[in-house]
Amino acid sequence: MNGKNVLGMILSNSYDECVPELTAMRTMGSVPFAGRYRLIDFALSNMVNSGVAKVGVLTDHNYHSLMDHVGSGRPWDLARKRDGLYLLPPFSVARGSGEWRMETLKNALAFAVDAGEEYILFTDSNIVCNIDYREIFDFHTAKNADITVACVRGVRPELPGIASYKADADGRITDAQIGAADGDTLCGVNVFLMRRSLFVQIMAEADSRNYESVEKDLILPGVSRYRAYAYEIKQYCRVISSLRSYFAVSMELFNSGYRAELFRTDRPVFTKLRDDAPTLYQPGCRVANSLIADGCVIEGTVENSIVFRGARIARNAVVRNSIIMQGGYVADGASVNCAILDKNVTVRPNRDLSGAENYPFFI
Repeated sequence: MNGKNVLGMILSNSYDECVPELTAMRTMGSVPFAGRYRLIDFALSNMVNSGVAKVGVLTDHNYHSLMDHVGSGRPWDLARKRDGLYLLPPFSVARGSGEWRMETLKNALAFAVDAGEEYILFTDSNIVCNIDYREIFDFHTAKNADITVACVRGVRPELPGIASYKADADGRITDAQIGAADGDTLCGVNVFLMRRSLFVQIMAEADSRNYESVEKDLILPGVSRYRAYAYEIKQYCRVISSLRSYFAVSMELFNSGYRAELFRTDRPVFTKLRDDAPTLYQPGCRVANSLIADGCVIEGTVENSIVFRGARIARNAVVRNSIIMQGGYVADGASVNCAILDKNVTVRPNRDLSGAENYPFFI
């Protein structure tokens, strides 16, 4: 199996309800991250770097920002005469529990039926990782698996419907349950690989029986019905499940080891390019241990913070342990600590905003 024989599917609205602060006006996939990226960039880049040439992005609602970001797919080399990037509009409204709902996957069914690829790879867009899917392809082929589930070992993400697995020494899943499990378990990150024909068969069965939840109605029963295997991701991999986890994962970027593992030179993370001037550091400013994107103007103090494109930190302003998104402005004399400022937020002069590491202040 190789990437050219795999159809990629990305769920852009996965678990929007779990981070309502960031997804009120955008999809999970278009949530800004690390100064210049969007969360969907990691899923798209992983697929492209693994040779997947045909990718469908499933949308549900609030996808105007996503459309603006992905465009024709050119930054990921997916603007092609054949294959490339496909933005799949909603079949029907499927908002609700935050789980993978059957109505969402119905958007993919017609696209999958007409596709020529033999396999199909599903992934959420709230996963921050840089992994080579070709390793999963090889694992799936070697095990002669019907379904391969990518997992991480450790703390289960705080998401509704996420399954925990137990596997034997060969990797075959022997037990699965929704929610936390006892003992040494593998936690799913909603990355699934299967034959395209099997997906079509499963969806036909789901439609005839009025199934609603992929996890409860398909994945759990499927462990005993199919040859289901668990592939353990051992590289850096984090799941965004709340505003607190978004803040924590962002702050982990200051760990040089994590940053090097996520932004690898041999598997680059691609994003939409924006031609902008370099950041201007004015005399008297102070910047320490921070990620500053291009197009910014820094006149004050920035420490342990992530500042997105086009933001401005005025003279005598202090920003610590915070995330300032695109177009943000912290005025003269203002102080911001442990806070997340969404796009185009202005903090007026002499304001003092402070949250905590486990409870960031959001505007």
